[in-house]
Amino acid sequence: MRIIDLSTSIDASKWEPETVVHEVTSPADGATHMAEEMAANFGLEISPADLRDGELLSIDTLTLTTHTGTHIDAPSHYGTRTTYGNGVPRNIDEMPLDWFYGPGVVLDISEAEHVADAAYLERELKRIDYTLSPGDIVLLNTGASVYAGSMLYFTNFVGLDASGTNFLLDQGVRVIGTDAFSLDAPFGDMITRFHDSGDRDVLFPAHFVGRDREYCQIERLSNLDDLPEPFGFTVACFPVKIAGAGAGWSRAVAIVEDGAA
Repeated sequence: MRIIDLSTSIDASKWEPETVVHEVTSPADGATHMAEEMAANFGLEISPADLRDGELLSIDTLTLTTHTGTHIDAPSHYGTRTTYGNGVPRNIDEMPLDWFYGPGVVLDISEAEHVADAAYLERELKRIDYTLSPGDIVLLNTGASVYAGSMLYFTNFVGLDASGTNFLLDQGVRVIGTDAFSLDAPFGDMITRFHDSGDRDVLFPAHFVGRDREYCQIERLSNLDDLPEPFGFTVACFPVKIAGAGAGWSRAVAIVEDGAA
């Protein structure tokens, strides 16, 4: 069995639309902090000098959004109301875990103009000779991951339109992933097409489908080109359980069994 990492790092040294702050408490500072906390909260006395090398444990404190790095969007990310169920979208901690473990298939949409529609996805499935089944996890290769860590990552990619999103959901897909910043087209592209056409449906169509049909997105994947074949592998992408959140980080991986190409 081989495990291929499909995740991007959370890296405070890289450019992000929302700045990531990563503060590190060193093991030495951790020892001092622990001694102070023990004295203040429990009346216990211990000195850093009592600890091996005068050190205890390092602590990392990060300030970031749940949409930094590889993450999964929950239905509540798409809006406050739905046209399905009881009208209230579920948060990331409420999603069934079996959604995030299943057969994976990569569809290359890098040659699409602006967005890939249903017809484009059908052609790609025919090209790789694959038929989607309920529970499949579809990963879209837009080619954007080569720009990860730069501003181009947030402007140079291909999105999915409403017809493409609905087509995948019609096949029983519940989780759609992309190596791009967003499952929708870049903001500038969508807004330009909106001003040119006056059509509001070009604005965030993939996300807004989620107000009518329950599904999750995995955004900011990587290493899709490392997969030996476009299918025949298993995806594991369990989201971090954050109560009441519209998204959760994920260490997404592909599991390729022995004997696979």
